[in-house]
Amino acid sequence: MPGTVLGVGPGVFILALLWVLALLLCMLLSRASGLARFSVFLVFLAAVIITLVLLLFPRAGEFPEPATEVKIVDTFYVGRYVLLSILSVIFLGCLFLVLVHHVMQPVYAKPMRVSS
Repeated sequence: MPGTVLGVGPGVFILALLWVLALLLCMLLSRASGLARFSVFLVFLAAVIITLVLLLFPRAGEFPEPATEVKIVDTFYVGRYVLLSILSVIFLGCLFLVLVHHVMQPVYAKPMRVSS
């Protein structure tokens, strides 16, 4: 679907931007004094009305148009398995080297206590 980001259309981002700006404006107006402090209710009410208008009167149709059949072909099939086999060999080699290093670490003898 063209015009989508992360699987959602631009309407979701418009609504998110609207509410972020409304909440930011409400926070700024709540610090004001006098009658400006009570305009928070008007900003909230305006955001609710704009949200309802955008949700109740969508521009696009409810059902998308049927798309033509698309055949998906994996052109990198062999290359992907070659890469997977190379990475598996490298992983097993590194695991072997780590285990050899772990097993071959020297164990130092603790000094014996000499009673005098």
